[in-house]
Amino acid sequence: MSSPEPLLPARRYGRYVGLVALVILVLISINTALTKPNGVRGIEPGHRVPPFAAPLALGNVKGDVNVATHANEGSAGRRPACEVRGPGILNVCELYEHRPLVLVLFVNAGSCPGVLARMQTLAGEFPRVAFAGVALKGDRSELRRLVLKRGLTEVQVGYDEDGVLLTMYKMASCPQVSFVLPGGVVQSPALLSQPTLGELRARVRELLAAARARGYERPGKRSGR
Repeated sequence: MSSPEPLLPARRYGRYVGLVALVILVLISINTALTKPNGVRGIEPGHRVPPFAAPLALGNVKGDVNVATHANEGSAGRRPACEVRGPGILNVCELYEHRPLVLVLFVNAGSCPGVLARMQTLAGEFPRVAFAGVALKGDRSELRRLVLKRGLTEVQVGYDEDGVLLTMYKMASCPQVSFVLPGGVVQSPALLSQPTLGELRARVRELLAAARARGYERPGKRSGR
């Protein structure tokens, strides 16, 4: 299965982006291991999350993440990221278009991906909420094995080979979990540490309540989660 068109060819500045991403990942690892994050990190509440279209870990689409906001943005993308959809693609705009979204950015190493199993559990409890993750850098074949091993059937997992989303999403620790209202606006501060199932469940409930307060209601459903 393949995309209607490649997301992006390898970026000409890929080596530079990769070096910057590596430095940021090292800093994130140190911050996560030695401190508890303080202050606001990630995209601030009330701000819209940056658009992107990434290859799904289990798909056959190859290429860098498309982060273009307009047509013909060169290395960012030929088409706006929100328009790049199809089999094998995780499109953040498509995910938050009609329902709330819980989005985790993670490094495919250590305990960081552990949050995915909790998201898989909550996806069954909250069918009105989309759950997705993006692995930053790392080996895609290892990511595939992780997704299959953890049975992530309800959580879409994308792959950001060069780590361009690290800076765009102001990632400060691993994992970084964002709570996004329908339409793409961040509802509350990102979680910047490994959450328990209870903590994550409480935040998802808050997200869904905030979405309902704004008039969100899945067609045909008038009650329940």
